[in-house]
Amino acid sequence: MHRSVTAVTVALAAAATLAATATATTTAGPRTGADTGQRAAGSAADPVDKVLVIGLDGLNLDRVADADAPHLKRLMRAGMTAPSPLYARPMAATSSGPGWSTVATGVWPDRHGVRDNSFQGKRFDTHPDFLTRIEQARPELETYAAADWEPLTSTDQNGPVFGPAVDTRLSLKGDRDGYAGEDPKIAAHAVEQLRDGDPDASYVYFGEIDIAGHRHGAASGAYREAIAHSDALVGRLLDAVDARPTRSGENWKILVATDHGHTDSGGHGGSSPAERQTFVIATGAGIPAGSVRHDVRLVDVAATALDHVGVPAAGLDGRPLDSQDGDAFDTLRPGLRTRADEGHIPADVQGWTPTAPEGWEVDNSRMGEGGTTEWHGWTFSTDAFWSRTHRDQWRELNVRSRDVFAVADSDEWDDTPHTGAFDSTLITPAWEVEGGTTRELRFTTHLRHESGQRAEVLVSFDGGTPRLLRAYDRDTVASPQALPVKVPQGAETVRFHFRYRGDNNWYWTLDAVHLA
Repeated sequence: MHRSVTAVTVALAAAATLAATATATTTAGPRTGADTGQRAAGSAADPVDKVLVIGLDGLNLDRVADADAPHLKRLMRAGMTAPSPLYARPMAATSSGPGWSTVATGVWPDRHGVRDNSFQGKRFDTHPDFLTRIEQARPELETYAAADWEPLTSTDQNGPVFGPAVDTRLSLKGDRDGYAGEDPKIAAHAVEQLRDGDPDASYVYFGEIDIAGHRHGAASGAYREAIAHSDALVGRLLDAVDARPTRSGENWKILVATDHGHTDSGGHGGSSPAERQTFVIATGAGIPAGSVRHDVRLVDVAATALDHVGVPAAGLDGRPLDSQDGDAFDTLRPGLRTRADEGHIPADVQGWTPTAPEGWEVDNSRMGEGGTTEWHGWTFSTDAFWSRTHRDQWRELNVRSRDVFAVADSDEWDDTPHTGAFDSTLITPAWEVEGGTTRELRFTTHLRHESGQRAEVLVSFDGGTPRLLRAYDRDTVASPQALPVKVPQGAETVRFHFRYRGDNNWYWTLDAVHLA
């Protein structure tokens, strides 16, 4: 519910201490049913939908297992866990500004404009945070955001990420006053809001883990101790939700995410797998207990939050968790292999296969002999595998591909002795069409181009000779494509041929190829 808001001092249990440091955008503290006319709880058949997003700054998912983190582990057992690799430069640094902007807006940095912690170039006017979108679409809903990293909820440091339309915002100063002391104050205020108020959509942030990572490294005992501290605060939020007097008539979706990872020695911002490590944990109706997914990306947090409270997520890079694309390439995950020639990739990482999905074909009749085994013609891979082949060559920017995608990489193929050049064609199944209509070929492409390279999309009807539909002769980075296709009269089937030619000339990836 958007109201005229003013900045007031927030009174918590330790009012005297907090008054000097905390400023919130709110009216008069937490709302209660008695003083605000709280909406009646839904029935079992028609529950009230509510969403809580918890942000844990700089948390490496693989450190949770060794930490005293019973609440995070309980969420993982009760719902879904999804590792989600980040971008790297030149799209954006693996730092908090781009990371939390991506979580909040549901679009990648090439759209929201935040590339580092300066927030220069931000485009929150056209790509607002999910709470602001909720206020714009459904102003009767209550929104809440609380954070102690200043730019998230205040104008400090060129913020805010979560804008002034949000009904209640609590802004503390963790950089100035210390996250170990400020995080519990964030939790205390959030507990009041979640337990005694009536927020429909909330974002709550804790920053202590990131500071421990910077000071001691992600492999340290201090980092695990910070995880334990934050986990206890997460537990308080979960208890507050469960203690709501109207809980039985509510349908809560709870998501936990981070903005970037940390190296073992401490720090982030670069392109290593540890720094690019993020995740989404989610619980709620329809989410299978103990499930693990590889097709979820960080942008899906905002899309899921919007969808859960009935606000369309159209136009975002993210998609709701219950909206899967049925991509044929993803069916290959059970058959992924470990490395053959790629020495840069850990021996236990399963992430490539030359085997095409059912109905698809790879034509290597023009391919040279030899070369790096993993990249002999079109193959199929994952970010965790392919981006490790050679860092900082824009492979990390393939953010709009999900799970398994198709790769033609002449650059890496060339690194092993070979004869001839790279020339391979990926061919779709024969899809049924109706003559005289116009269809669209849709796919996500990530092309790093160089002179001497050729990337072509050809079309063939009823098994006829393929003709050129589109040729790419420049970088097309992490880009969704929609190519119109006019179906000739009398045609019944269509196949598309993706032909890539090159000789140590970078690469081309494809994902989510389908006919609309």
